[in-house]
Amino acid sequence: MPYARELKKGQIVSINNQYYIVRQLETKSPSARGAQTLYKIRFSAVPGGQKLDQTFTGDDQLTGVDLLRRSVTLLYREGDECTFMDSEDYSQYLINASTIEEQLLYIADGLEGITALLVDGQLLALELPSSVSLEITETSPGIKGASAAARTKPAMLSTGLEVQVPEYLSTGEIIKINTETGKFMSRA
Repeated sequence: MPYARELKKGQIVSINNQYYIVRQLETKSPSARGAQTLYKIRFSAVPGGQKLDQTFTGDDQLTGVDLLRRSVTLLYREGDECTFMDSEDYSQYLINASTIEEQLLYIADGLEGITALLVDGQLLALELPSSVSLEITETSPGIKGASAAARTKPAMLSTGLEVQVPEYLSTGEIIKINTETGKFMSRA
């Protein structure tokens, strides 16, 4: 049973017999003596996606969930369903695209390093690698000699994700994106 102070983004817990994934964590330390640190946590129900905001003290315990972690790859997307295939035993898992809507923007064909979080054989959530390489499909032309300035411009990537990139990059280049912050890291 994890304490509220031990929770991390992406972790799954059970609240009132419903599974919730941690989406946002905010820590508030009151200045009064003897006051406890408060943890304001935004959860999303899995499956479903309903939001739940709760505030805990560091000593509050939540019910942990027995998760099975499996390495998977995106097999195909059909309508609002995504099918992932287990890399070891080739079993397939279905998940509603709205559940992983934000993460789909980082998943290109052939992306390796995706971890599926399974409970009772059902895919509830995904863990992405810390960075992914994606191709720039649309941006204004690169400016020669712009590497000295720290100015940026918007760029559309192959998955539909829009990020700010340095001015010297142009269409067709492959770049690395941080999956936690959604920001440009470097050329791939």
